[in-house]
Amino acid sequence: MRCPHCSHDEDRVLDSRPVRDGAAIRRRRECASCQHRFTTYEYVETGTFSVVKKDGRREPFQRDKLVVGLAKACEKRPVPMTLIEETVDRIETDLVRTGRAEVKSSDVGARVLEALRLLDPVAYVRFASVYLHFSDIRQFQETIRQLHDSMAASSEPSSEPSSEPGSEPGREQGGEQSGEQSGAADETTGSSA
Repeated sequence: MRCPHCSHDEDRVLDSRPVRDGAAIRRRRECASCQHRFTTYEYVETGTFSVVKKDGRREPFQRDKLVVGLAKACEKRPVPMTLIEETVDRIETDLVRTGRAEVKSSDVGARVLEALRLLDPVAYVRFASVYLHFSDIRQFQETIRQLHDSMAASSEPSSEPSSEPGSEPGREQGGEQSGEQSGAADETTGSSA
């Protein structure tokens, strides 16, 4: 492994340990020339698939773009980078498990939205505003209202009927934002526009 500090290509491994629930190995290394210490990760290469953009272009899935998109949404929020990495791992694993060679960018974006909804409400609204192309304050307000209703519904015991007037039993309060996702911004779905 080439040293990132002096570019010398000999080093020694100081420590190895499994990370990401055994899906990767973290190695702590020391350069034989300058003694600079650095960390590397070893991953199993997963099956590759393409992301189909809304304009029909196809690009290879790029995990790093997904990490950057989630990190940007979670900026200055109490969400550790390890949790972002784990979230991206789950999304990527779910997409690989579909067995499809091509995945629509809207499918990737929908999975990111759902993950952020569960992870951090502010990050969810930030991501949704870009992904769903919010153009005015009403869209923010409606998204926040739906998120609030969804969170309130999930915190209520499910065995009790809803006490809200006009609510239907068994119907989720937050609902999906169907129809709005078709105009998704490709910059945040794992490949560039």
